[in-house]
Amino acid sequence: MPTLYRNGRVYSPASRNASAFVVEAGTLTWIGDETGAGERTGARVIDLGGAFVAPAFVDAHVHATSTGLALTGLDLRASGSVAEVLDAVERASRAARGRPVLGSGWDETRWPERRPPTAAELDRASYGGAVYLARVDVHSAVVSSSLMAAVPSVRGIEGFSPDGWQRGPAHDPVRVAAFAALTSGQRRDAQRAALRRAAELGIACVHEMAGPVISSEDDLAELMALAADEPLPEVVGYWAELFGIDTARELGAVGAAGDLFCDGSLGSHTAALLEPYADRPDTSGLLRFETTDVAEHIARCTKAGLQAGFHAIGDAAVDQVLDAVDLVTERLGRPGGAGHRIEHAEYVRNPARLAASGLIASVQPGFDALWGGTDGMYADRLGAGRALELNRFAELAAAGVPLAFGSDAPVTELGPWASVRAAAHPSASGAGVTPRSAFAAHTDGGWRAVGRGGEGVLTAGSSATFAVWQTADLREGLPDIAPGAELPACLATVVRGKVIHDAGLLS
Repeated sequence: MPTLYRNGRVYSPASRNASAFVVEAGTLTWIGDETGAGERTGARVIDLGGAFVAPAFVDAHVHATSTGLALTGLDLRASGSVAEVLDAVERASRAARGRPVLGSGWDETRWPERRPPTAAELDRASYGGAVYLARVDVHSAVVSSSLMAAVPSVRGIEGFSPDGWQRGPAHDPVRVAAFAALTSGQRRDAQRAALRRAAELGIACVHEMAGPVISSEDDLAELMALAADEPLPEVVGYWAELFGIDTARELGAVGAAGDLFCDGSLGSHTAALLEPYADRPDTSGLLRFETTDVAEHIARCTKAGLQAGFHAIGDAAVDQVLDAVDLVTERLGRPGGAGHRIEHAEYVRNPARLAASGLIASVQPGFDALWGGTDGMYADRLGAGRALELNRFAELAAAGVPLAFGSDAPVTELGPWASVRAAAHPSASGAGVTPRSAFAAHTDGGWRAVGRGGEGVLTAGSSATFAVWQTADLREGLPDIAPGAELPACLATVVRGKVIHDAGLLS
């Protein structure tokens, strides 16, 4: 049965005055001014009551299980001191009754102590239990003594600290051990919580960044099965393992890509820089792969018909990926990065070179909103001058770099309109894109990043994937996203004609 949606304000390139559309078998079969809808015999009619309708969002970089654990468990974002974290750990440990305690979101740069809890402090707060608390960037964690004891090999790995704060390569095995303690039921509950939250925010699709040191094969397989079985956002899976072509194929992932770490994060001092950190002149971060291996991985993925992609935040890491693409270009005789991805790409010294590589940049405007400016964490790490060189969205777009926006949840919270605002109104003058460009990067840009361009627009013949929003007056066809303005509230989310969220509008 066709459904006629009427009395809306529809964001569509097909008509500047579109107010109605028809959906049949998951496809938009007509869109335009309501007076042109005519009589639709047998059609179900839904009055949108003047609501705003637009393509649903795509979040191009998420970690669903970790996001769900933050939503349902120990979220430390609001903690203002070491003492508050330890109080939260004690309460969680009492409730856990001997099970491991997993938490995330702490940021020591905002605390008076300017440090995280120590292993000894966690031991006392947890009564000797296993505790894993990921920093807000999820590139380091503080862990209890019992968790370190469960992974004895960690003591010989770069980045290990007996005080409990594990960074760089030392973070990998303790994270794996902590997440291995979760049951399949706990993973499923966390995944469902994350995907339901995404649907409530008008997100129709998420790109899940899985991998052997991030989650597990079971985690990705269970997540994709859950999304296929229940009314939830679509999950596009990535498997971040160097040369992990066969595993990616077996899991149904579209790429051996995603958080394949060329470097780490600025907050944890592990992002790879060409010049040392301002607040730690003894380090420039860490490159975790040889450039020749990065190139070989891209070449193998190209041959296999899979996307390649690497996590690169610092300028040295971005340059390494581009150097590797140049090697592949020489081998193939065509742009070696075409169709592949680079994740985060915060510190790009040469946008034109990135554009020429053919790589798609999957970026997170929320990083700048959270840590940017001359008095934020980036300025602490790099100095005010270098901090303003990060996340130059306008320069990337002007150079012709294809952009796809995401959250990296749980690093920043799910919230696509907030990301659109952050990209249009960043901390650095001249770094922002227009609201329309930002919206396109968070909708059709996400589909284009997986080779499905066109799904993020509303025209006759396109997929019926859209969200309905309660919002005030529009500016150039979109809600007002200026700083201080109230962001739209999602009334419904529909994926290929299937309702995955309804606040009462469609029922």
